[in-house]
Amino acid sequence: MTHTSSDQSYRRILSYTAVHPCEHISPATLLASLITLSQNICDFQHNFFQTQKRNARETLRQVNILFIFLHEIQNHRLFLPDSIILSFSELHFTFQKIHFLMQDCTRDGARLLLLAKSNHIASQFRSLIRASSTALDVLPLNRIQVCDEVKELVELVAKQARKAKMELDPNDERESKKLDSVLRQFEKGIEPDVKTMQGILKYLEIKTWSDCNKEIKLLEDEIEFDCDEREVPLLSSLMGFMNYSRVVIFEKLDFFNTDQSSSRCSTEMMITCINLQDFRCPISLELMMDPVTVSTGQTYDRASIKKWLKAGNMICPKTGEKLTNTELVPNTSLKRLIQQFCIDNGASFSGNHGRDISRTIMPGSSAAAHATQFLSWFLTHRLVFGTEEQRNKAAYEIRVLARSNIFNRACLIEVGTIPPLLDLLGSNCKSTQENAISALLKLSKHAMGPGNIMEIGGLVPILMALKKGVTLEIRQIAAAIIFYLSSVKEYRKEIGENQEVIPGLVELVKEGTSYGKKNAVVAIFGLLLHPGNHVRVIQSGSVPALVTILASSDKHELITECLAVLAVLAEKVDGANAILKATNSLQLITGLLQSVTSNAGKEHCASILLSLCVNVGADVVSVLSKDTTLMPLLYSLLTDGTSHASKKARFLIKVLHDFNETRASGALKGSSVPQERAPQILL
Repeated sequence: MTHTSSDQSYRRILSYTAVHPCEHISPATLLASLITLSQNICDFQHNFFQTQKRNARETLRQVNILFIFLHEIQNHRLFLPDSIILSFSELHFTFQKIHFLMQDCTRDGARLLLLAKSNHIASQFRSLIRASSTALDVLPLNRIQVCDEVKELVELVAKQARKAKMELDPNDERESKKLDSVLRQFEKGIEPDVKTMQGILKYLEIKTWSDCNKEIKLLEDEIEFDCDEREVPLLSSLMGFMNYSRVVIFEKLDFFNTDQSSSRCSTEMMITCINLQDFRCPISLELMMDPVTVSTGQTYDRASIKKWLKAGNMICPKTGEKLTNTELVPNTSLKRLIQQFCIDNGASFSGNHGRDISRTIMPGSSAAAHATQFLSWFLTHRLVFGTEEQRNKAAYEIRVLARSNIFNRACLIEVGTIPPLLDLLGSNCKSTQENAISALLKLSKHAMGPGNIMEIGGLVPILMALKKGVTLEIRQIAAAIIFYLSSVKEYRKEIGENQEVIPGLVELVKEGTSYGKKNAVVAIFGLLLHPGNHVRVIQSGSVPALVTILASSDKHELITECLAVLAVLAEKVDGANAILKATNSLQLITGLLQSVTSNAGKEHCASILLSLCVNVGADVVSVLSKDTTLMPLLYSLLTDGTSHASKKARFLIKVLHDFNETRASGALKGSSVPQERAPQILL
């Protein structure tokens, strides 16, 4: 029987959230609960204990005897006096903790951590067994009519529990000392003997790259989710040990070139370029901290949907369907995606289980720092001198290490991984290209990344990946890298002057997935921050491509990004004219002013309309003045919009009023909005 339930996903190792039974619980109810709990504990006898074998075996033996005793009482429907409640309550409380301890000792991915804490865990077994002895001491056995043999067994268990030593297994002690020695070597900046590390892994039966990665993931979770700061140095050191082992010892990626590998790349791509609207609660429109799914299949933030249900509503807020029940099922996959999105983008996930990536600027321990430096040198050497397979694996390891750790990114950049990664973009192997471009994306997010790429001519291979990447995903990730490169003011001119960059991004705007389109659009926006790129963006045919997205996409964030680019282009006459020439552009933008949900989107719409009035003149104002839906929307922006949106709406209202008054007086001649009245557009 495998004990890996979702309810323990966010319970930290060796944290026991046990509760005492209700004070007024009946003896029969308490007995039934105790039997269920003891049965659950006994089921662990079928599980594999990598450490604490002796202590677990002895604990299970004693609980199993007590289970027989409890079952005997229930089967014979024996009378239970009220005086039994105190003993059974304490036993129930102790059994809860034993159950948690058994879960932890068999938890997938926790083997190294359990070995590191083996002394503490042995003391936990000792403490809990003695607590069960104390509970049995106050048990009124003489008032329970069970057979003498069972009574004798219970008395024997109580006696043995009082004397139980529950000492650390000699084998665990030996390997624990080896682990301490390796961590001390890392701490001193000494590269440990690989054979010693292999011996520890063999003892724990960590046999594959995936086994190793599970250990790392659990350690990350332990640090990430409400970790006691005093625990961080040990956990970080263990992560350094496992990261080094995964990179140096495990040569083969046991999932590589499988559907799982492809799935990981797709998920990572989605996280990189995610549509934030998919992460917002349909009720509150805020980022979901604890997403749950209702019976209709729709997902909401737990706090919002609970408030909805508490108000007596029994229909799905989004679909209007009747809810068949009020069960809220945690959407853990979506929660992980939201957390990873926040981590990758440096945002704060303010739920109970979030982590600010800024915490990773410094390593959690000196052992972790030195382990990262050692494996960074190892990976650089593999990228330069390794076989094709070894270079591919090294690129993937860099991609994983740099995913959400700023210190790791800095180490990898400093030892020179960027030049050989750029060289790998010329590989004909799809997997190698994907890993190299994904690794470069992670490194480009670091402050040193763009400079290291640009100063060695890295724009050229990234541009080739944008135009001729083996897969569409590779092209889309290349666009994301160009966005990070353009975030540095000094490089916008150089990037824009390359005659192939902006046309390549526009092609991706036309051909990419929603996520790829968004990457390309935000990269174009970054380049537009250099005024010299304005004409190049217009000449590349970007405006019709952006307007097509406005007409066809249902991705709200992508639409908002397109509007942001159009708002910048509309500030100049040539950009305004290009927008006006695009099919149905004016109608689309006024319609989006009403339908777009984000404040930023509404602000961009108002900015575009105002710029069109200023830079094109009467032809635009005349059309807008006839739209009866526009004025209420603008007045709404005055009160509900951002300060910038409010200013633009106010000026646009004045423009339309002036035009209508002039037309009414018959004095309209030429453009109703002379250039000298053009406002300073704020973006």
